[in-house]
Amino acid sequence: MKVKIDTKEKFHVINIQEPLMTANMTEELTKLIQECRQGPVKNIILNLRAVNSVEPDAALFLLKSQQESYDQNQSFVICEVPKATEDWLDKEEYLELMNITPTESEAWDIVQMEEIERELLD
Repeated sequence: MKVKIDTKEKFHVINIQEPLMTANMTEELTKLIQECRQGPVKNIILNLRAVNSVEPDAALFLLKSQQESYDQNQSFVICEVPKATEDWLDKEEYLELMNITPTESEAWDIVQMEEIERELLD
């Protein structure tokens, strides 16, 4: 699986650089996300710009990963989902359950707002 990781002050951006997100990729992605969460920066932005299609099990993985993040008071935002992939996620009724933004910049904003919310609630 080809990915690029960019670490910022408050989050990691994981860019999946494959046209198809398969169930087979989820094991490697799980390890990658866990590695990212080992350090002081625990929030994840998953950029799907290059992903033209998502297998059903991979979509369920995204939902599970997002829920695990929020259970641990961490952010998990998906961004730059291509129209065809977004349409499929919507048709399968996954889209409304996911924290998705149109751009990576907006995903950064979401993570920063959620960080502020967590600080205020502590």
